[in-house]
Amino acid sequence: MTYPHTQLFIDGQWRDALAGETMAVFNPATGQEIGRVAHARVADLDLALAAAQKGFETWRDTTAVARAKVMRTAAGLLRERAGDTARLLTQEQGKPLAEAKGEVLAAADVIDWFAEEGLRVYGRIVPSRYNLAVRQLVLKDPVGPVAAFTPWNFPVNQIVRKLGAALATGCSMIVKAPEETPAAPAALVRAFADAGLPPGVLGLVYGTPAEISNYLIAHPVIRKVTFTGSTPVGKQLAALAGQHMKRVTMELGGHAPVIVAEDADVALAVKTAGGAKFRNAGQVCISPTRFLVHESIAKEFSAALVKHASGLAVADGTTEGVQMGPLANPRRLTAMAEFTQDALERGATLATGGARIGETGHFWQPTVLTDVPLDARVFNDEPFGPMAAVRSFKTLDEAITEANRLPYGLAAYAFTKSLKNAEHLMRRVEVGMLWVNMAAMPSAELPFGGIKDSGYGTEGGPEALEAYLNTRAVALMNV
Repeated sequence: MTYPHTQLFIDGQWRDALAGETMAVFNPATGQEIGRVAHARVADLDLALAAAQKGFETWRDTTAVARAKVMRTAAGLLRERAGDTARLLTQEQGKPLAEAKGEVLAAADVIDWFAEEGLRVYGRIVPSRYNLAVRQLVLKDPVGPVAAFTPWNFPVNQIVRKLGAALATGCSMIVKAPEETPAAPAALVRAFADAGLPPGVLGLVYGTPAEISNYLIAHPVIRKVTFTGSTPVGKQLAALAGQHMKRVTMELGGHAPVIVAEDADVALAVKTAGGAKFRNAGQVCISPTRFLVHESIAKEFSAALVKHASGLAVADGTTEGVQMGPLANPRRLTAMAEFTQDALERGATLATGGARIGETGHFWQPTVLTDVPLDARVFNDEPFGPMAAVRSFKTLDEAITEANRLPYGLAAYAFTKSLKNAEHLMRRVEVGMLWVNMAAMPSAELPFGGIKDSGYGTEGGPEALEAYLNTRAVALMNV
């Protein structure tokens, strides 16, 4: 499948940047340039902002039923085109084709759910405590045009969680999608355009991230900011939004602990957490990273995890039967090498992996480190790659203390056959999402977000819609 030149989408039209600038897009499996993407500057952003304001004025006055119809049509188109969109995604991002297609189909489900949930955005009537002639109303109105900033690891999924909630509530949105993976987001936007979304309701731009974020967030047209990415960048953007009193949702980095209790089903824990660890080559914000295993089963667990990791088929994501593709860019290869070297220098054991695969593309061996000390970088900074770090614990409270030690609080996993242990973990592990005896199963109807330095707000469930709504009180007395 030929990789396209990706354009900007502004005011219902696909177009090149005004200055004609473009950026290269590379296939991480080969390291070769495969296409170009338009590079927006301030003049392009001004056009997108004017269109977003116009689109908002149209979309906010569109009934929820009519909005839902357009969204469901877009979801249907996305499903019809899932195979082609997945191939684009794999070319630019690297993940196996099956994972890419799963991401696209899941995005269609998210759109459908938000389309329906938008029909249930209700206000309420509050009886007056002073005068029965007074009618008191609580109204829910769309907050306004939204600026969304999304990363390259899930270039469709990360947009659609924001877009679904925004469109369902009547907001317009400008998406600053990732320059490294531009074609799959463009395919998502095209589905909405072809479904009949009015011009200006949805815009798509690419360019220099800092230039775009600084301009959009400060601009008076934008009333809401939503960002998925690293904690340091998220803090900078949240601070900028705060200077301009903009509503903010932040889904930031994590460092997910996996607590494997003494009574855990080891085979289940390895199969489940191991599968999650190496999905998308570990480039997942909720990827398991810190494996905390009870000392009585640590050797058994580590041996099984090593067997799982070393048996994975690593190749170009388009290869039949591949289980793990390349890392998305050369920066991740450098990071994996640095994490590995640091851990070994501090006393960890390299149980498997730990090296680049070949000289073509950005492939890294699935890696397991055991006996990892707490001061190792991999136990303090999110590796964001195919690296599992294992250490043992004596008591469950010791494991919980370690799970909560870092400032992150996005996701965690636990394995135990004891309901008492599970209840204790549910109360004490400080994360926005906890999965016990199972893989992560995010869905549109569940909250998705973190606490502490992993952000605030949610991109799932009915709660997600509230971030795109203003709540207003209106009182009326009959005279």
